[in-house]
Amino acid sequence: MTLQPIAALVLSFYFAYFVQADEPSLNLGRLHGWSKAQQDGYKELEARLAKLRRKLGWHSDLFADAAIYAKGVSWSLRHDESFSPSDTAMQERALEECLDRVSAIEQGNPSWGKMTGKLVRGYVSQVDDSVQPFGLIVPSGYDPMKPTRLDVVLHGSSKPVGMSELRFMSRFNSRESHAQPVADGNFIELHPLGRVENCYRWAGETDVFDAIEAVCRNYNIDRKRVVLRGMSMGASGTWHLGLKHPDRFVALGPYCGYVDTHQFSLTPIPNFIPVGVLPPFQEKTLHMLDSIDYAANARIVPAIACMGEKDVFFQSHVLMGQAMEREGIKMINLISPGTGHIVDPTTHQEQMLRIEEISAKGIDDAPRQLHFVTWTLKYAHCFWVRVLGLGEHYVRAELNASVNEDGSVDLAEPLNITRLMLLPPVLQEAMPKLRIAGKEVSLPIRGEKSIERQIVIGKRNGHWLYLGEQDEVPLDSKRPGVQGPIDDAFTTRFLCVRGTGQALNPAVKTWSDASLKRFENEWNRYFRGELPLKDDTDVTEDDAKSCNLILFGDPGSNRWIAKLLPLLPLTWTKDELEFGGVKYAAVDHAALMIQPNPLAPKRYVVLNSGHSFGEAELSKLNYLLFPRLGDWAIVQVATGEPVRVGFFDEQWRFGAVRK
Repeated sequence: MTLQPIAALVLSFYFAYFVQADEPSLNLGRLHGWSKAQQDGYKELEARLAKLRRKLGWHSDLFADAAIYAKGVSWSLRHDESFSPSDTAMQERALEECLDRVSAIEQGNPSWGKMTGKLVRGYVSQVDDSVQPFGLIVPSGYDPMKPTRLDVVLHGSSKPVGMSELRFMSRFNSRESHAQPVADGNFIELHPLGRVENCYRWAGETDVFDAIEAVCRNYNIDRKRVVLRGMSMGASGTWHLGLKHPDRFVALGPYCGYVDTHQFSLTPIPNFIPVGVLPPFQEKTLHMLDSIDYAANARIVPAIACMGEKDVFFQSHVLMGQAMEREGIKMINLISPGTGHIVDPTTHQEQMLRIEEISAKGIDDAPRQLHFVTWTLKYAHCFWVRVLGLGEHYVRAELNASVNEDGSVDLAEPLNITRLMLLPPVLQEAMPKLRIAGKEVSLPIRGEKSIERQIVIGKRNGHWLYLGEQDEVPLDSKRPGVQGPIDDAFTTRFLCVRGTGQALNPAVKTWSDASLKRFENEWNRYFRGELPLKDDTDVTEDDAKSCNLILFGDPGSNRWIAKLLPLLPLTWTKDELEFGGVKYAAVDHAALMIQPNPLAPKRYVVLNSGHSFGEAELSKLNYLLFPRLGDWAIVQVATGEPVRVGFFDEQWRFGAVRK
């Protein structure tokens, strides 16, 4: 049996049963070199896969464990034109593994869940329903009755190609690795794919946490002992995720990773592209991404960093060390003498010993002292504090809080924070006491039958006041999870909506259709999934409530734009588009924006935009994947260039930062 028809067939059932695509299964009669028995066998496999998914459920981990192999082969066929002998061998092994796992699931004996050593597993993404793989290394001494430490290990840079999934999975393939002895360690290693190459940003960030949850569903993981570490891009991802989610990890282990955009782009490597001076609206959003701005949070989650003495990226850890020093923190940076951009075994061993010492203690999930810094409500949670409102996004926000022996809580005057929530276990006493900048905030007395309190306080006319419990306080401004910019809409469940009606202006329709097609291609190639997409006539009220709606078209072509337009901050007719007090000719201008969905305030609605970066950045270097727009833009459709760009203010009203 030749590989090409096998891969083509796998592609067909991937479309038909894994992603609910509109494309029909391929006609097997068109495939040359197949016997009647071979064709019948794979037709049967298609039916078996479909039956499994119906039985197990759409988001079944077990189904994903089998489907990831078919997905890997189909992506290789779609995005690669030629294959080496080793590529061909990987594809054949993947198909064998898929068949074996389908059979095992049908027989009720998915034995890989009990295996030790290296293995491949998967999950179904909540973002786009794609199956995504991750690698595991389970120690031979793993005891499912005892909570186990989990080390999340982020991989380095790897240019995305069609074979990316299969090459990644081959490192953990059970057919090759279970014959090899595995050290009797005291932790499980999780290796997320992170959608290949994005420095664990955007959907890649979501991917890491989804993979962690998949492991926690299937293994006995001690959530107080989750370590995050990685090399190169993996180290950058460790700084990025660890310092912005400092209550999720017991320790960080970055080995040679960049921490900012501007300085890193000046590294003297031939293919590097200096970022240079950016427009103000782009410069602001770097504070969402650059982990150097979150150095203060190393006070919460300890980092044991490593760097080669001659590493071309050595300056990155120097910059992070200086940032920590400004925060009153001494950075631990183990330097490997004489080495470049590689992992030195001796230095790495020292790093792991120190991490072991820290992780053995576990996370203190009720610390008495908190010093937390953020620049956006996307990263707003730290143990018993959640920031709910900022004075201005992408400006440093800082919170210093302490719990006293008598149970009272003291906060220094919060910096750039207008509203926050205090969570259990603090302030659960019958007569709770809270002071901010030395002034007591009056809190209602707790009744004996009260449930655990989630106390919301806010600043009004210069004074901090109790606003109520969490469910009593409406959040009608930017808030965690609904704060922008446009690119944030693609980190949680979303649905693109294609307009099928008569456009107000043909030029806008041509531009909008091209934008959607481009995003569809980029999502498939670079974010490794099928773009969630429906015609506007097929979108349901449930879709509108459960997904971020990404609407392409104008009020004539897209019925959902027309439906929501009266609730959005613009007017759009055949002749005129008015936004922020400025009028544009509707014949050749279109609006891009992100807003809370008026029909589902915990979700977004986006007009006419996928990621604000595109092929030019995705195909080059991961540090270029920063927002090119803010919360809104007006585009001249003939050129596709924005003529005006900016942010909404914290109440989602028209903001002042614009081009």
